[in-house]
Amino acid sequence: MARVKTQYKCRSCGYISASYLGRCPNCGAWNQFEKETQEVQKRSAKQSPSQLIKKTGLSEPVKLENIKAEKEDRIKTKSEELNRVLGGGIVPGSLVLIGGDPGIGKSTLMLQIMSDIAEKYKVLYVSGEESANQIKLRADRLGVGKSDMLLYPETDMHDIREQIDDLKPDFVVIDSIQTMNEPSLDSMTGSASQVREVTSELMKIAKMNAITVFVIGHVTKEGAIAGPKILEHMVDTVLYFEGDEHHSYRILHSVKNRFGAANEIGMFEMVNEGLREVSNPSSIFLDQRLPQSTGSAIVVSLEGTRPLLAEIQALVTPTAFGYAKRTTSGIDYNRAALLLAVLEKRGNLMLQNQDVYLTATGGIKLNEPAIDLAIAMSVASSYNNKEISPTDCFVGEVGLTGEVRRVNKIESRITEAAKVGFKRIFIPRHNMDKSLTDLGIEVIPISSIPQALKLVFG
Repeated sequence: MARVKTQYKCRSCGYISASYLGRCPNCGAWNQFEKETQEVQKRSAKQSPSQLIKKTGLSEPVKLENIKAEKEDRIKTKSEELNRVLGGGIVPGSLVLIGGDPGIGKSTLMLQIMSDIAEKYKVLYVSGEESANQIKLRADRLGVGKSDMLLYPETDMHDIREQIDDLKPDFVVIDSIQTMNEPSLDSMTGSASQVREVTSELMKIAKMNAITVFVIGHVTKEGAIAGPKILEHMVDTVLYFEGDEHHSYRILHSVKNRFGAANEIGMFEMVNEGLREVSNPSSIFLDQRLPQSTGSAIVVSLEGTRPLLAEIQALVTPTAFGYAKRTTSGIDYNRAALLLAVLEKRGNLMLQNQDVYLTATGGIKLNEPAIDLAIAMSVASSYNNKEISPTDCFVGEVGLTGEVRRVNKIESRITEAAKVGFKRIFIPRHNMDKSLTDLGIEVIPISSIPQALKLVFG
């Protein structure tokens, strides 16, 4: 006979407690515990192997060398940007999570992509947020209203499993994971236990039946996938759809990918007809540069395997308060504070009584160390009120002693800068090689911050 087990789980970190707690002892969050009840049945010691074991045909341990792995061909979509982010295309039987703020364009992206895929494959679009009529109206607006894609407005996972077993689709889209309900669990829809259980069920469906499943998930105000963090560990690929509500451009960012490189990005523009690909993102970030302006420097950043030119702007102004203010946007605050200290100590810039404002234009977030030199040059440009040549760009990591350290994939960065039309690029001396002089751009090696300041500003 089954017995009912009651426990309390933290929505933030997944910590389990036997009783309700106001504050989570693991993550420190307040009022995050929710009640979970489930039936626990005694399992026989002689139970049959699981469905997954039966499917793979492995009922006992096997040597790795004796296992024959078949490489599956990726499915190319008509969206080259999506193919890039996924590592070259869609892997059959994978579980992909697409997260983003409400209204950012997740459903629009999936509707466009799946409508194209439905020309060759069977696609089941499960919606728990919109009716079939609402999806049809959006599809007509996007110009994909005559697609062969199957629509199924439903939230009950029992009915969804039956439809998947009957239709045997190649692709399944769940929109969204927070609206799905597992009837066997006595908990509220969208709770941590529901999201975890539904995702686990979808993972079994994807792996055992070789069905590619796309799961749409909303994010919280802090930018994390709503529900337990374990959701990201369960799926094969995690994509974040980012963008500013005041800008039409959207960035599809790969956070995790078991089948390709992570941190890849794809650029889209939201127009009336839906999402349009942006094949040359560098031009977007640079086309609005003001001529003869100070505090602006160009960096060749690397997002995954894709070199990207971005503009870093700095504004240095005397402080009106008792202490200097530092503000950053799209740049790590602690990294910026470190570079300001290096500039003051090694570059002889008196920044202790100066307010410094730093931003990466276009709404992009730059995290790699190779942007350090560009940040330092933009701050020095604003401080000295001297313009950096609009045909100069910078690549390099800055150390605490003021040295400029080497970066990876320098050749692809230089090639991208030359392709866009830049005349000079400043790189770390340890990255210098004779082969870099034949790429159509003047390459200037530097070893320290004082040397860079002298070469750029005289």
